[in-house]
Amino acid sequence: MQMEILVVGQLATNCYLFYDDKSRKAFIIDPGDDADFIIRKISDLDLKPQAILCTHGHFDHVLAVTELKLAFNIPFYLNAKDVRILKRTQKTTKYFTGMEVDPPSLPDKDLTQGQVLRLDSLSLKVVETPGHTQGSVSFYCRKQNICFVGDLIFAQGGLGRTDLAGGDEQRLKRSIKKILSLAKETIIYPGHGEQTTVEEEQKLHDDILGIP
Repeated sequence: MQMEILVVGQLATNCYLFYDDKSRKAFIIDPGDDADFIIRKISDLDLKPQAILCTHGHFDHVLAVTELKLAFNIPFYLNAKDVRILKRTQKTTKYFTGMEVDPPSLPDKDLTQGQVLRLDSLSLKVVETPGHTQGSVSFYCRKQNICFVGDLIFAQGGLGRTDLAGGDEQRLKRSIKKILSLAKETIIYPGHGEQTTVEEEQKLHDDILGIP
């Protein structure tokens, strides 16, 4: 397994290229913007993208989806509960950044709890982790002890926002507890900022771990 982290867009979103060493087949996770930059990195690494996976539908995680779909002829996966948010991409992008963007591509496939996305010797399991949005998901690779969590939780005790449409603080905390129940050595890769580990975040979230 190899992974490349690309920081893209005005909100500095982490776009992850998760790929198999031998076959070079890859998943593109949360391509928030800068499609040309992402395409160049994929070319430089000689990768063969298989799908675009988004942890949730907010504009800063999806802006490069359409260009990548066209460039590589690959499907776009998103939890169906976030399609409503996705459809507001033009409006929210304009509000937060002042940018005018094209209408978003709608997902080709739904992401649901327990679904396994295979990449030759690797696989990612879909874990539904609502709270930041209704359709937020995480992608867990047990073999490599890593989890991509979007805007669920951040390093040094940070929590995802729940004050936007579809946000729910109690659901967010229950979702965080689910992720913090993984093996302590699991590396957490968030949608923004530095990586962390389950063990480190457990130390900072006693209140959440105590939720029944």
